[in-house]
Amino acid sequence: MIARKLLAVSAAMVMGAAGLTACSGGDGGSSDSSSGGDVQMTFWHNSTTGEGKAYWDATVKDFEAANPGVTIKIQAIQNEDMDGKLQTALNSGDAPDIFMARGGGKLADVVAAGQAQPVEVDDATKTAVGDAAFSAFTVDGKIYGMPMSILPGGIYYSKDLFAQAGITDTPKSIDDLEAAVDKLKAAGIAPIALGAKDAWPAAHWYYFFALRACSKDTLDKAAAEMKFDDPCWKKAGDDLEAFSKTSPFNEGFLTTSAQQGAGSSAGLVANHQAAMELMGAWDPGVIASLTPDQKPLADLGWFPFPTTSGGKGEAGAMMGGLDGFSCSKDAPAECSKFLNFAMQKKYQEGYANAFHTLPASQEAQGVVTEPALKDVLASYNEAPYVSLWLDTLYGQNVGNALNTGVVNLLAGQGDSAAIVKGVEDAAAKE
Repeated sequence: MIARKLLAVSAAMVMGAAGLTACSGGDGGSSDSSSGGDVQMTFWHNSTTGEGKAYWDATVKDFEAANPGVTIKIQAIQNEDMDGKLQTALNSGDAPDIFMARGGGKLADVVAAGQAQPVEVDDATKTAVGDAAFSAFTVDGKIYGMPMSILPGGIYYSKDLFAQAGITDTPKSIDDLEAAVDKLKAAGIAPIALGAKDAWPAAHWYYFFALRACSKDTLDKAAAEMKFDDPCWKKAGDDLEAFSKTSPFNEGFLTTSAQQGAGSSAGLVANHQAAMELMGAWDPGVIASLTPDQKPLADLGWFPFPTTSGGKGEAGAMMGGLDGFSCSKDAPAECSKFLNFAMQKKYQEGYANAFHTLPASQEAQGVVTEPALKDVLASYNEAPYVSLWLDTLYGQNVGNALNTGVVNLLAGQGDSAAIVKGVEDAAAKE
């Protein structure tokens, strides 16, 4: 059972949502339930195929059956397109009633713009989830999102390919990881799949080097003050640059997508074309959707991001996020009702099975049986603290700067100093 801290560096510490501004809300397909008439809501999620899409279709159908007069129109949007389309919809005042949210600075910005409303969380849901998971969705003491899954990050790997390369133990340090990379290349196996075309998977490598280089206090201070003057931020880039010079990534990684099709980074792992991928706990589900039989990868394993030398991050610290949903400014009260409905044990277990991930409800975590995910949970339970993904924690501007700076570094067109400069310039705009 997880009774602790997701996430220690929480949205409540990121920023206050100052001055909620009025904005013209589009109809978004909703109607006012106070009139006593039928209620219609729109719902955007990012599962366009397979078990995930089927899960949401069935859950919405069950909710409609239990709530006569309520209709939910679902729109499934490709994950890589979600942020842009959602931001456009929010800014235009025509947002969906129920939309994906991951907390942190990104959600705080939406709240500050007056584009979301607090979620009314019932007592049963509060007990099942616990305060820690809600902290990432809390702004100025109010909850603005419902966590559906917890998503700590780490390295997924093929046990069969490790064995083929003669690797008998998972890497504990960066030196160990570099040694594994050498063995895999010697065996003719692409060591690490990276979907740098989508930018954010590349930035994750910098995030984890920063997690090892920077202390928790430094991460917290940067969240509160939006200053990145500690030397650890440059060290993280230097460490990533040194690692990248070992040529650990798949050929063509700069033009490889993350999750779309067999040629994506997840697809390379799914089809034993690469041995490893650094990703969050949604990855087993994505990989399963891309295997030849569209079933979980039988030899999939997981290990935490390795330790580095000279850093101030505490051993065992993890980084990750949450997938959740929020209610837009003009959504009817049934939005909160639907989110609580989906948090019942039955539906959280269904969510975990459909997405091959970790449910936010502690009551449902017994359903997790896949070995890789069980290892994630075990490391999570032992972690001294868990930071939010840095783009989530520090907001959209900083996240975009990190994406650009890291891809430039990996392409040989930038360095660690340029990453820090870009982040500082972006933070000044927050």
